[in-house]
Amino acid sequence: MVRTNGDLGSLDASITLQLNNAHAKETSELDLGHLNTLLDMACYARGIDQGKTAFLIALDHTAPYQNPNFAWFKSAYQSFVYIDRVVVAESVRGQGIARLLYEDLFSATRRTGIHRIVCEVNSEPPNPASDAFHIAMGFEKVGQAVLYNGAKTVNYFAKNLD
Repeated sequence: MVRTNGDLGSLDASITLQLNNAHAKETSELDLGHLNTLLDMACYARGIDQGKTAFLIALDHTAPYQNPNFAWFKSAYQSFVYIDRVVVAESVRGQGIARLLYEDLFSATRRTGIHRIVCEVNSEPPNPASDAFHIAMGFEKVGQAVLYNGAKTVNYFAKNLD
């Protein structure tokens, strides 16, 4: 399956919610109200098949987002775009869809004049495929945090766009 930028489009919140919650272990479960709030804050929210096949939601440093990972990046950097969640349906993984979404985000971010993309990846529970993907996309580990009384550990990653 070959995807082009023409396949990227707006998200349908109810469709996106189903894919998100099917992968709540990696992203955290949402209800429709919280997803709509997140989408309202987003500087980037695009996907494949209205978010049924894949989606990426990102916020810039000015978003009023109450999240410990976002707060860590706000304390570390003056400006950035934060990838809050990216999900690709298991049935289409390995086809370059996440790379397509990331490259589209990089292009959109460059046009805003922001030169840093940031995200976190679970290290406990481990997510080695995501670690490998982010390193291959040019991200570097810039920190780590233990969250929720030790229930989760994340690695913080950043990529400078030049």
